Amino acid sequence: MGDARRSGSVPIPHIEKADRSELLRALESSLGSAFSSEPLWPSPSPLIIVISGPSGVGKDAVIKKLKDSNENLHFVVTATTRAMRPGEAHGKDYYFVSKDEFLTMVERNELLEYALVYGDYKGIPKQQIRDELGKGYDIVLRVDIQGAHTLRKILGNSAVFIFLMAESEAKLVERLIDRKTETKESLLVRVATAREEVKHVKNFDYVVVNAEGRLDNAVKLVESIIDAEKAKVQQKSSVI
Repeated sequence: MGDARRSGSVPIPHIEKADRSELLRALESSLGSAFSSEPLWPSPSPLIIVISGPSGVGKDAVIKKLKDSNENLHFVVTATTRAMRPGEAHGKDYYFVSKDEFLTMVERNELLEYALVYGDYKGIPKQQIRDELGKGYDIVLRVDIQGAHTLRKILGNSAVFIFLMAESEAKLVERLIDRKTETKESLLVRVATAREEVKHVKNFDYVVVNAEGRLDNAVKLVESIIDAEKAKVQQKSSVI
């Protein structure tokens, strides 16, 4: 009569009359194995997220907002030879080191990536990334376009690359002017550089427009990108 139960197995009782535990035992007996309590799908692997974009697009603002709302993200502290600015703290905003100290780090192969940016060295410590990946944290790297280009060569498709962009070139220039941190010479250099850097967007996985007054939208989109990456069947493997 099509009875699929195995010989000697516990008869499956009527669902209306049996409790859950009784039904579970009977089903396990009929199937010949116990039901596993292990997750059906493994937890997602930690990600390396590279956030980049031209000067003036609001990289620092996006990073700060992400920090405020995401405890599972680790934001890598970069080493730099530039002078500390008012309000910055050593070990929090950057590791401020001398040029000699920085070059020693380079010689010891302690940096994942480094570059000379507007006259100052900046680099990403390897060990910091290894330590936090080992703890299960997703890693966020905030780098300039040059750094992102180098990281793409090193990490390939094992990291997620996000390009932050202003809503228009005019708005980008307005932001640079409003910062009031540039001389007219350096402003011209940054604007000319930004024009060239936008052309590199095709080398990134995602683009996020950080429009004026819509910072929350940009941050939510970055968070959605991270969630989507973690839901992929084929997970990225981040190894440093």
